[in-house]
Amino acid sequence: MSSIETPAVRVERAFVDELFDRPLLDLVFQAATVHRRHHAADRVQCSQLLSIKTGGCPENCGYCSQSVHHGGEVAREPLLDVDAVLAAAKQARDGGADRFCMGAAWRQVKDGPEFDRVLQMVAGVKALGLESCVTLGMLQPAQARRLAEAGLDYYNHNLDTGRSHYDKVVTTRCYDDRLATLDAVRGAGLKTCCGGIVGLGETRAARAELLWQLANLPEAPTSVPINALVPIPGTPLGEQPLLDWTEIVRAVAVARLVMPRSIVRLSAGRAEMHEAAQALCFLAGANSIFLGDELLTTPNPSPQSDAAMLDKLGLSPLQTTRA
Repeated sequence: MSSIETPAVRVERAFVDELFDRPLLDLVFQAATVHRRHHAADRVQCSQLLSIKTGGCPENCGYCSQSVHHGGEVAREPLLDVDAVLAAAKQARDGGADRFCMGAAWRQVKDGPEFDRVLQMVAGVKALGLESCVTLGMLQPAQARRLAEAGLDYYNHNLDTGRSHYDKVVTTRCYDDRLATLDAVRGAGLKTCCGGIVGLGETRAARAELLWQLANLPEAPTSVPINALVPIPGTPLGEQPLLDWTEIVRAVAVARLVMPRSIVRLSAGRAEMHEAAQALCFLAGANSIFLGDELLTTPNPSPQSDAAMLDKLGLSPLQTTRA
């Protein structure tokens, strides 16, 4: 299949493999063409992410400094107070973010006082006029419904990598656990934020497998984060070489082609990318970034440098909602 527009119902795996093998500039041009059919090319959705509970996670994800299985330097911190989170959300809003994302280093959501506190955070963020997103690990349908009732917009639950490479990255849960949580999210009427990480030592074919899986979910994710691995000392992938920037551009372009209506976020790893590479990603269909100096426990470009870059490129924040 050589069309630059993707199938309406199901994306074939061979098509995704073929996209990844196209000449880079041809691929970027094709993705840019599709991007402009569905999105304002001069607008970028801006989110900000806060770790509301840090460290002590029982999962063994090979890229993560918050796992109890690794010798990272991240200190455990308990769940934050609601007021502290809302103060951070207000600062994010005033700094240009329109979505506030909250991440807790949990394996799965457990009913009780801490989950009740998260529900209060969600309601408070919504009251500030921001879109809300949380990533709390696996959850059950009833918990997803409670989040929806609190006003949650998005639930983030990444697939991380292709199924064939998954057990080389994490073994404390399986791929189908991830898919079950996404089913619960969709069942509650929440929007899905679901993407993955490139540069985990996977082949290009495994990257194609990830994007094929995302595009063929019952509904393509509304928001698709494309993260580039930031190697963290003390983790199993701490010595992994940085992925060449052209492969990140490729992943963004293919994501845009197979999920033309989704928001594609250029997420972790931007601090390691030069501006020209990021610009090519925006041309190829990326239309979302995280603002702020830190993404959970990894560095992010400063707000000042992001503002300067967006100004150079003629890009403006997409203000999706305000009080």
